[in-house]
Amino acid sequence: MRPPHGSGMRGPFINAMKMMKKVCLPAFLATLSALATGMPAATAQSPAPATIHSRIVTAEMPALHATIFGSGSGASGVYLDPSGIRMRSGDSVSDDNGRTWRLQPMTPDFTAGLPKGYRRNPVTSVMDEKTGRLLTIVNALDVPDLDPNINEPPIALSTYYLRYRVSADGGRTWIHETPIMLKGIEDPIKPLPGIEIGKNSIFLGDLGCIPIVTRKGRILVPAQATLLGPDGKLANPGGGYTYTDVIILIGRWRKDHRIEWTMEDRVQADPKRSSRGMIEPTLAELPDGRILLVMRGSNDVKDKSGVRMPGYKWHALSNDGGRSWSKPEPFSFDDGTPFFSPSAMSTLFRHSSGRVFWFGNLTPKNPEGNLPRWPLVMAEVDTRSARVYRSSLLELDREQEADRSQGRLDISHFSMLEDRETGEIVLTYPRSHGGYKTREWVTTRISIPSVSDYR
Repeated sequence: MRPPHGSGMRGPFINAMKMMKKVCLPAFLATLSALATGMPAATAQSPAPATIHSRIVTAEMPALHATIFGSGSGASGVYLDPSGIRMRSGDSVSDDNGRTWRLQPMTPDFTAGLPKGYRRNPVTSVMDEKTGRLLTIVNALDVPDLDPNINEPPIALSTYYLRYRVSADGGRTWIHETPIMLKGIEDPIKPLPGIEIGKNSIFLGDLGCIPIVTRKGRILVPAQATLLGPDGKLANPGGGYTYTDVIILIGRWRKDHRIEWTMEDRVQADPKRSSRGMIEPTLAELPDGRILLVMRGSNDVKDKSGVRMPGYKWHALSNDGGRSWSKPEPFSFDDGTPFFSPSAMSTLFRHSSGRVFWFGNLTPKNPEGNLPRWPLVMAEVDTRSARVYRSSLLELDREQEADRSQGRLDISHFSMLEDRETGEIVLTYPRSHGGYKTREWVTTRISIPSVSDYR
């Protein structure tokens, strides 16, 4: 593949504020989860909008206008009603669209009384505007006496499973928290075909793994699963650090606020093209009803002696509501040219205008596994070809001279929502330094005109 010459990464670079706060990684990731999902995480703290700062700058494109703004800009969350501006972020609620917050934990607390070492980590949520139900997907792990300070413990690859929570009263209370098991399955140890908890696992990979509700009312949950080899142990056909397939869970509401779950095809990688399989899926429904799936791949292997394969994001399409999928291929520009992207999360975002955008890291040369996780960019998806318009590519943030003295910069783990008052996309993310030892928060507002100049 050729580097994306003339890729159109225009716009000024962003200088975020220099006041930094030290935070331990587990607490940091739990806070990210709470900010993105609007749901309480075990170690997350209440959102503090005043901790989100940056210098005011603007970046303009023919059809986009991004403003990166300063103190008191608000925390990301989730709307709690089919309409209106009431929001939740972690254990706090805002009645005025994120301008002010008050502490209001949801009840009951499903972590109360759990044995030491058990985990319930809410990852992402969706408000089903047709039914008024709030759905949250939870990464669960039932390992007695596991140290809660260990982030991403290796045992999770064989023990993670999924649960879901439902609220029908605007996020004031939970009705239930229930393991996700396919229709007709009653054994929680084997909740899905090919999954046996204790040997392999299923889980949400990052904040981009957001459930969607299709126009036909189907709930689609993008998840990933580790594989078992013929010896009954975790398989790693790509030689990377982990290896997963993508599984799209399909749900239908029952009258009792529970969900009937099904799944059909797994989305599988060629291990010769992505060393860690398909990771951290993100979804968007296109105007013609097709479902676009974008996934993280990797070009990193433990054996560094060989030639590094290209590092891409990968995409697949479904014409039948998420039941079957096309073979994954590199995500590309509208001229068919793939672009380089590190092994890091990305997110598809469908705006109320019907336009679809992709947010992620894009690099001018082949990445080295996970790195570098900058620059952070966004681009509009051509909903006919399911590729991104090269001319729409907008660079939002990248490494600055001042960053280089603070250790490695990572710009990832971002969350977003559409502001119901303005129609802007509100993007919130940390600029992390030195292996996530320090961070600074940035919030970006992106204005989306109703008509695209790229179509």
